[in-house]
This record gives sequence, C-alpha cells and structure tokens, in this order.
Amino acid sequence: MADLQEENAQLQQTIHSHAVIDQAIGVIVAVGKLTPDQGWDILRALSQNTNTKLRHVAEQLIDWARTGGLDQDIHAELDRQLAPHADRSRHPHSGETMKGRDGRRSS
Repeated sequence: MADLQEENAQLQQTIHSHAVIDQAIGVIVAVGKLTPDQGWDILRALSQNTNTKLRHVAEQLIDWARTGGLDQDIHAELDRQLAPHADRSRHPHSGETMKGRDGRRSS
C-alpha cells in the first residue's frame, strides 16, 4: 500500500512538473513569437546555460509573466537566446523583453 501511495505521489509530481514546463514554453513562445519546439529548445538552453534546474527556470518564467520580475542571469540568457529569432521586419516587437506593471523592463 505504501508503495502505491509513493508511486501515486510521484505521478502527481510528474504531472505538475510537466504542466509547469508547458506553461513556461508558452511564455517563451508568446514573448519570442516562436514555435513550441523552439520554445522547448530555449527553455532547455536557459537551464543548461545558467546551470539552473529546468523546473526552477520554468517556475521563474511563469512568475515573470505574472509579476514582471525575473532573475538577472536567466533574463540575460533569455534575451541572448531570443536575439537570433527576432525578425524586426515581420514582428517589430519580437525583440522586446517583457515589461513589468510599471512599464519598466524587468530585471
């Protein structure tokens, strides 16, 4: 019985983690006007290049979308990852970073 409860708890955690990662990919897709596959690649790169667990990066991106605050290292890496995808001729705002509620760039 204890094994089943532990397995159930692990499955619930996996489902929650997957949802957080999917939401973070959505944030990247919206900000960068990218495909979901590109969003996934950028999320992985953010994790690897900042030496931060993928789930933690995903949680921070979701919080950033809601609050406008993002860790400086992750924000700088996100800008670096999005830069090659910016197509200012078709999407004049694709190179912009998300701004906070006060209109200033989040850090």
